[in-house]
Amino acid sequence: MHNATAPRTVRALIAPDKFKGSLTAGEVADALAAGLRSAASSTGTAGAVHCELLPLADGGDGSVDAAVASGFSRRSHTVAGPTGQHVPASIAFNGVTAVVEVANTCGLALLPDGQLAPLDASSRGFGEAILFALSLNPARIVLALGGSASTDGGMGMLAALGYGFRAADGRQLYGSGRELAQISTVHGSPLPKLAGTDLIVASDVHNTLLGPQGAPAVFGPQKGAGPGDIAALDQGLGYLVAKMTAAGFPNAAALAGHPGAGSAGGIGYACLLLGAQQVSGADYFLDLLDFNTRKDNCDVVITGEGRIDEQTLAGKLPAAVARRSGQRPIIAVAGRSLLPPDRWSDLDLTRVYTLADYTDQDSAKDPGLSAALLRRIGRDIGTSLL
Repeated sequence: MHNATAPRTVRALIAPDKFKGSLTAGEVADALAAGLRSAASSTGTAGAVHCELLPLADGGDGSVDAAVASGFSRRSHTVAGPTGQHVPASIAFNGVTAVVEVANTCGLALLPDGQLAPLDASSRGFGEAILFALSLNPARIVLALGGSASTDGGMGMLAALGYGFRAADGRQLYGSGRELAQISTVHGSPLPKLAGTDLIVASDVHNTLLGPQGAPAVFGPQKGAGPGDIAALDQGLGYLVAKMTAAGFPNAAALAGHPGAGSAGGIGYACLLLGAQQVSGADYFLDLLDFNTRKDNCDVVITGEGRIDEQTLAGKLPAAVARRSGQRPIIAVAGRSLLPPDRWSDLDLTRVYTLADYTDQDSAKDPGLSAALLRRIGRDIGTSLL
């Protein structure tokens, strides 16, 4: 028989994405959990909140950290950064699956002194990280493509994986947006280990490689590309497509128009050339990190990201979490929300808490403030649950 006087224990699954520019998904989960656990003692309630933490990613930056937090091992390796400098990178590996990400190998955050390099940044370091992953003999490699500094169509990545790009004078090209128009010949073939490994592109970007909705036009400006750079990059990528066709890729032109080819400055295109399977980043990572099993053992799911808006409704990570959480309450936490309360039901959300409701300061670039506010929000959520 149920004892009505017994202390109430609520089991909460904390499954957020990162707050971009402020906190990693793991840091968000830790702060919320600290607040939730403090709720009983701060209010004198005879109950407790048991927290299970599941930091998430959707195939963008933070994917390796999310996999490690869920039980993968971290493996470190030095690779070429976006402008050639050596950077310490890491992949996640569980004996079967390796997770390799653009952001921690050749991403925007790795540019020296934050100086954007729209024409000279390269994806070569990402290719070097893939080579390192191959040395571990995985059955599959998950390619997480968000956060790139380059718009080179994956030329640098392909060069690291054994494809040779030569200029008309015979020079070996390194791989960058600026060098796309210099390609005279392409030679090489897939590495045997690469041919025997399943490649999975985890991304929710649907842009094509070229044109008004292509990689240079849509993502070039955030990488520092002006109008002239965008035109040059688009022309260079078109040249890359022609050269890959001439090098023996009969589907090179068709793949350029494939949704997702334009992700990560066209790295998505190079991955498709190598035969990678493209999947929804949000849903793939929820499966990879065993979200369904974890949520089945919990009474409430708490998710979130830096900003909740119309794009969230279109299928970003909190939407995927909500869709899979069943009838249990779903609470979202965000830096700010552009969705009015009457739209919460579109995501099946019980409530949305935002940092902006707790402070007049801009917390987006202040990790300490963000964490403190998340602890307060966690305590308030805990109080409402007990």
